[in-house]
Order: sequence, then C-alpha cells, then structure tokens
Amino acid sequence: MIIGGRAHNIDEAELIAKAGFPFAEISIIDKKTFFDKELNALKKIRDKFGLNYLAHGPEEGNADEPEILRRDFFPLIQSLLDCSAELSITVFTIHFWIDRRFISSKTIEKKIKILKEMAAYASDRGIKLCMENLSERFSDFSVAFDSIDSLGMTLDVGHAELLSEKNTAYDFSSHCLEKISHMHIHDNRGGNSPRDDLHLPLGDGTIDFSSILNNLKKKGFDKTIALEIKPEYMLKGKEIIEAIWTAS
Repeated sequence: MIIGGRAHNIDEAELIAKAGFPFAEISIIDKKTFFDKELNALKKIRDKFGLNYLAHGPEEGNADEPEILRRDFFPLIQSLLDCSAELSITVFTIHFWIDRRFISSKTIEKKIKILKEMAAYASDRGIKLCMENLSERFSDFSVAFDSIDSLGMTLDVGHAELLSEKNTAYDFSSHCLEKISHMHIHDNRGGNSPRDDLHLPLGDGTIDFSSILNNLKKKGFDKTIALEIKPEYMLKGKEIIEAIWTAS
C-alpha cells in the first residue's frame, strides 16, 4: 500500500511533495494547458522532491450521448494519455458513468465500445486506464470488465458510500479485487446526490474506514491510495490509514 494525495493544480502538487508523499495524482484536462503551463513545473517538482505522478482526466460531460463522447471525449482522452507519457505516468483515471439505473442499456453498450478503444490506446502507451466508480455497483462494472481485459478500476470509497445502503467498496473488493489498480479515500455522511460528495477529512464523516480497509488488506490489496481531501488534512489522513492498516 502506497499513500499519496490528489492534486488539482500545481500548487497542490508541490504541497503534497513538500509533505513527503511519494506521489500526487494530478489533473490533466487540456493538452495545450499541460504543455504550455504545467509540464515544466511538474518536472521541476518531480526532480526536486522525487515525486511520482498518477493522472486524472476531465469530466466526460455528455454521459448519455455516446456519439458526442466518441466525437469529443475519446480524442481528448487520447491526447491526454499522450501528455501523461511525458511524466512516465502509468495510471490514468477517468469518469465514464455506466449506472444502469440512470443510463440505458443501449447507451452503455456503445460506451463500453468506446471504453475498450480508450483502454487499448492507453495500454499501447504503457498506461493502465482506470474507470472510477461514481454511483455504480459491481454489477454495472462487471459488463465492462468482462469485455475489456486491460481496463482497471479506481475504487473511490467516498463515492461508494452514496446512493447505497451499504458502502459498495465491499462488493467491488469481493468480486473484482484484481481489477482495483488504485483507490481514492475521502469522507462523507452518505446521501443520494452529488451534493453529498463532500470530500471531508477522514473522521469528519460517517464512513467506516476501519472495516473497509481491513477487508481490503485481508483480501491482499497492496496498490496506491490517493487522499482526495485538502492538502492540509492529508498527513492526518495518512496517519489514520496507516494506523488501521498496521492494526488489522
């Protein structure tokens, strides 16, 4: 298990590096911005602090419009995967919503075809494309996993608490542990809407991290974990995770 932090901008990446974390999961949203404003700064931070990078792509936007996604989102992700190679990034997370409660089966079928092509493009560049759970359950992701061998998952424990009576991290870890390449951790108080995705410091919400992390450790999880909270709360969050991990 390797703990790092989620950085939404250059300043946050530097704060994460200064705090001694081994990696930052950075946002790569636009090719021009990346090359004109971000790449050199990120390289300087990397070289000064020995920081490694993971990447998170932009929102998909038109979640139920596969034709628009193919036209606009697919080539955007291709260009951002090319950007990621400039920093030797090997894990790239995207949102690609396929919750069958809200997205039609026909649309999901078309989206999975796009996802398969994106995963192949990433794999050809030595990058693991990971789909992050939003409101989906394992049964939603299983369709994609069955079709795409190279696809990984970013298990977001905070999102897993929403729109579900029980945190869905348990089902994902039971049914597809081998697909979980990365994790996001942040707290909330449950709920049924995007407004409830609070990204609170660990302990400020109601998520049972002890039970979830104990379960993952027992099953053999040993990948990266990114704290998706404000940088000033990350060291405390790291202490909480390490204490749970050591005690389990």
